[in-house]
Amino acid sequence: MSNQESQAVTVTDREFDATVLNAEVPVLVDFWAEWCGPCRMLGPTVESLADDYAGRVKVAKLNIDDNPEAAARYGVRSIPTLILFKNGKPSETTVGLRPKAQLAELIDRNIV
Repeated sequence: MSNQESQAVTVTDREFDATVLNAEVPVLVDFWAEWCGPCRMLGPTVESLADDYAGRVKVAKLNIDDNPEAAARYGVRSIPTLILFKNGKPSETTVGLRPKAQLAELIDRNIV
């Protein structure tokens, strides 16, 4: 593991449309919260995916406690929830702790 800064970006409600919906590439958004154990367990996997897919997929993390609007807009009721946005629209959603290989498959299905 390198000391490089992760490719994952933090996104807020205010920046959501510009960062996610208007992105040139698909965007995987991790809806999470500080108090959520499974979210914290998934964090390193999400960071790793950001590095693996750098340049092809943007990875963003949105703290639902600080930014409830985007979570509400996309019906996020349980966390962690990951939504892959493609061309400004939700393309695929997964809820709960998932292995990296499963998340990579989700991304691969959507970046053809």
